[in-house]
Amino acid sequence: MSRIRLGMVGGGSDAFIGAVHRIASRIDDHYELVAGALSSTPERSKESGAALGLDPARTYGSFDEMAEAEAARDDGIEAVSIVTPNHMHYPAAQAFLSRGIHVICDKPLTATDDHADAMAKAVADSDALFVLTHNYTGYPMIRQARDMVAAGTLGQIRIVQMEYPQDWMMGSPERDGVKQAEWRTDPERSGAGGAIGDIGTHAFNLGGFVTGLTATELAADLHSFGKGRVLDDNAHIMLRFDGGARGMLWCSQVAAGCENGLRLRIYGEKGGLEWGQEDPNYLWFTPQGESTRRITRNGPGASEASTSVSRIPPGHPEGYLEGFANIYTEAAAAIRAVQGGESRDAVMGKLPGIRAGLEGMAFIRACVASSKGNATWTKI
Repeated sequence: MSRIRLGMVGGGSDAFIGAVHRIASRIDDHYELVAGALSSTPERSKESGAALGLDPARTYGSFDEMAEAEAARDDGIEAVSIVTPNHMHYPAAQAFLSRGIHVICDKPLTATDDHADAMAKAVADSDALFVLTHNYTGYPMIRQARDMVAAGTLGQIRIVQMEYPQDWMMGSPERDGVKQAEWRTDPERSGAGGAIGDIGTHAFNLGGFVTGLTATELAADLHSFGKGRVLDDNAHIMLRFDGGARGMLWCSQVAAGCENGLRLRIYGEKGGLEWGQEDPNYLWFTPQGESTRRITRNGPGASEASTSVSRIPPGHPEGYLEGFANIYTEAAAAIRAVQGGESRDAVMGKLPGIRAGLEGMAFIRACVASSKGNATWTKI
């Protein structure tokens, strides 16, 4: 089939996440990047477009200009990737959703609750799809874990432990000119959450995705260890889930020696599962009273849920880029299905969308409120 014509907002030549999205969109060859509003200034956008080999006529100075021009073209973009700082997610998404252009947006959903509500309305009012790139849900062994929980292999879930430690904010990168740190520590651009918004939402989303449980309330202790830093860089959170399960979530960007330590542990009445992002091709399963078993991506014991999103034989690592690619590939299938006449609700499947985004915003809001109340239990 012909490639989906893709545009990008943000993600210029000096932006890490833009390159990740571009690579992910091409791994399975479903997209072609044809247009972009790649930076906050027209000059830098043009420079980035030239570096990427885009047609200068389709490298725009703003997302509004891009949305209007591309919607008017017979060969205009069919989908757009939004990879800006959080505060620009809603205005950019709205410009394209209102014109029927499918949106693939980086997480979290937005920077503010008002923008989150407006985003939900924009999605409801549009015929286009809205996909949120919670990329870790695309990892094969996460799909395996979700499949095993749904099949009752662990029995009723009792405990959900999530952690996501990093160390890249140990010093003061926001004052040392590190662009990625500057906006993440600015409430105007990042929103009310620091580490909880940046990486805590990933851990929170992953726990719900795998278990199928909904967290109903939490008690959070947010703290900033960085000198002069306004937003949290470390958080300890207790959670209560529907059905009686209990959980803990720790996220930190000041944990020395931790690079990208996203980890998930789930314990039920019949056994437990453990998975770590830094060694993502293995899932560890311990049935009650038996030895721990290692399940390998695309190896013996791997379920169809995981092998269907795995590309190469076991022993050849797949990870971050491929997880993103699985989201993009499933989004491509959903876009083509909608173009073929199927309903939006019928095609989303496992894709994270507006609901996952709103749940992430509710998580951030509850964490901030709880911490301000001395870690009091707070409804999500």
